Formats: sequence, structure tokens, C-alpha cells
Amino acid sequence: MNAAMIAGAVVGFGVYVLFRALFPSRPGLAARMAALDAARRRDLEQQRAGTASPGLERVGGTRAKIGRELAHFCEARGWRLRSVRADLAITERSLEAFLATKFLLPAAALLFIPLIVAYFTLLGLGSSVAVPVWICVLFAGLFFFFPDMQLRQEAQSRRQDFRHVVGAFLDLVSMNLAGGRGVPEALMTASNVGEGWAMHRIRDALSNARITGQTPWQALGGLGEEVDIAELRDLAGALALVSDDGAQVRKSLAARAATMRSRELSELEGKAGERSQSMLIAQLFLCAGFLIFLAYPALMRVLAS
Repeated sequence: MNAAMIAGAVVGFGVYVLFRALFPSRPGLAARMAALDAARRRDLEQQRAGTASPGLERVGGTRAKIGRELAHFCEARGWRLRSVRADLAITERSLEAFLATKFLLPAAALLFIPLIVAYFTLLGLGSSVAVPVWICVLFAGLFFFFPDMQLRQEAQSRRQDFRHVVGAFLDLVSMNLAGGRGVPEALMTASNVGEGWAMHRIRDALSNARITGQTPWQALGGLGEEVDIAELRDLAGALALVSDDGAQVRKSLAARAATMRSRELSELEGKAGERSQSMLIAQLFLCAGFLIFLAYPALMRVLAS
């Protein structure tokens, strides 16, 4: 019964895919506009970089082709994937490689169905395909969500580092403003101090702003939108409001830097408290196991008598 249900589900899914391939749905206006925006964004990125993205160059030809097809499919359906794009931007990965990984990992898990069936047959556990199919489907589901979890974890770590760099950047800008520089010159001079990847992103955004004719705070706001850093968006809004008053800008930046440092210290203290609690729980379990180890022989002796 289970094998018949699985076979019927597979046949039904194949008929559905064939029908969708022969009669594709027409994308709406929002989907077409999203596709045009995505194409324009890719052209701008290629013009700025001069070559294809490094993440796409590292993948193979078949994987790159699958990634491009999946990206076109998402764009045609109007799926913006904003959180995923922000995580990919902060980790400097390409959307095509990410989508190809999400597709190929579950597909590889499903390809092991015949091997598991043959292994079960050799062990004498029966020739039914229901159990191997469900095992492979379970692993395929896990593999489908594994790239998202890995990407989210790495993006969270890099955002924390980026916020730390933004706090130091605000202090540097405030010191440059105190030295008599204007806001654009102070921003560019402060960005030339550090050599980390986060400071490179800020420096590139400010350099591109000069080429494209944008204001520096607009470039910082665009970078904040791209990598999903709220502090950069707030900084861009504050600079746009008080860009003409140097003293007010300096006070605002100093206050924001102090706020970010206090917030970072609070987060570090919270993480330290969580780790202390986890260590305390581990010690309690260790003590409980040691007490059981000491009391077990006496208890067994009492019960035996």
C-alpha cells in the first residue's frame, strides 16, 4: 500500500511538472518589474567588478547553469528573497551558488534510494522500498534547509563584526570632524584607516558614491539596505538631516558610537551569562552522575540482602 501511494505521488508530481512545463503561468506585472530590476542590478555589479562574481567562478559549469536557471525562475515568479540576498551580500556569496546548493543536496540524497534498497536487501531486511524512500526523503528535507541554517549563522556572526566596525568608524569620523574636515572628507578619511573586510565594504560604497554622484550618506544607507545593517541606515538618515551642521554631526556620531558600544557590551555580558549558566548545569549533571556512581554499589548491596 505504501509503495503504491509513493508511486502514485511520484506519477502525479511528474504529470504536474509536465503540465507546468507545457503551459507555464504568465508572470504578473510585479514579477516582470522584479526581473527587470534584478537584471539591471546584475549588470551594475558586473560593470563595477569587471568580471563575474567570485562565488560563481568557483562553482562548476553544471552547478553554475543550475544556479542561473533557478535564479531566473525565482525572478520570473517575483520572489525577491530579501533576507537571503542580504545574508548572501554580507557573506559575499552569489545567489546562483546558494540556490544550486539547495537544489543539488536534496537531489543527491534522493539518488541514494537504490543504494539503500540494495543494502537492505543484502541485510535481509526485505525488498520493500518504503523505508529507504522515507529515509532518503527525510535526509533530503534536512539537506534542503541546511544551507539556510549555515548561511544565517555565518551572516549573524559577520553582522556582529560589522556593527563593531561601524562603532569604530563613527569614532573616527567624529575625530576627523573635530579636526576641521567636512562630512564627506571625514567619512572618506575614516574609511581609509582600517583594513578589514567590513571597512573595505564601507570604503567601496563611499568610492562608488563619488563616481555615481550620490551623497556619502546615501551610499551608506544603500549599503545598510544591502547587508541589512540597521545602524548604517540610521546613520544615513541622521547624516542627511544634520549634514550642514558640523558640530551637531559630531555630537550625534559620538552619541551613536557610545550607544553601540554599550549595546555590544550588554550583548557580550548576556552571552557570558548564558555560558556560565550552561557550565553550571553541566557541573550539576556531573555531580549527580558522581553521586549515583557512589550510591549504586551500596544500593545494590542493600537490595540484594
